[in-house]
Amino acid sequence: SNERLDVLEADLKRYQIVGRSEALLRAFDELKRFARGGLRVILLGETGTGKEVFARAYAAESSRATRPFVPVNIPALSPTVVESELFGHVRGAFTEAVRDKPGRLELADGGVLFLDEIGEIEPALQAKLLRFLDSGESFRVGDTKPRRIDTLVVSATNRAIEKPGSQNAFRADLFARLGQVVRLPPLRDRPEDIPILIEHFLRAHGDGRRFSLSALEAMARY
Repeated sequence: SNERLDVLEADLKRYQIVGRSEALLRAFDELKRFARGGLRVILLGETGTGKEVFARAYAAESSRATRPFVPVNIPALSPTVVESELFGHVRGAFTEAVRDKPGRLELADGGVLFLDEIGEIEPALQAKLLRFLDSGESFRVGDTKPRRIDTLVVSATNRAIEKPGSQNAFRADLFARLGQVVRLPPLRDRPEDIPILIEHFLRAHGDGRRFSLSALEAMARY
């Protein structure tokens, strides 16, 4: 119904997500349902589909809304520091480890950790992450004592994660633990949202200018 669409669109706007296409609303509906059930999700969507925005919406719709939301962009980290950044380290674990340092998993304790582009995590760390998802226990680099952490992991990837057997394959058992797949539609699959987006940005700039009908049609075709 139009009333339901209006409610969902208003919910989306709260999280800076603009549109009311069926594909967008379906993705958001799924996300809300999984968030309220406390289920892990993996967001599958191309670059630019708003994966971190949806992850923040997930956290806000969950029972952890007042707890930390900690985003980690895996490709932005040097491969040599990913393990330390995620799991932390103890003093003396390696040359630069001059003091104990909690990892992002610990910083998100009680809240949500968002792992963006999780497909870039190397196999050895995939095993360590799988162990945490199975047990709720995490080891800092160089430590032999596990720490119990209540962190809910939400992840994202901009490509279909490679099948087992291929080079640099992603672990099938880890993929299964990452939870429900929520597919975020690219703009080309929701062209009816283009006029709504244009109106949103024009209103944000507030100078009263408008596009002609032919200009709107050209942008929709593009």
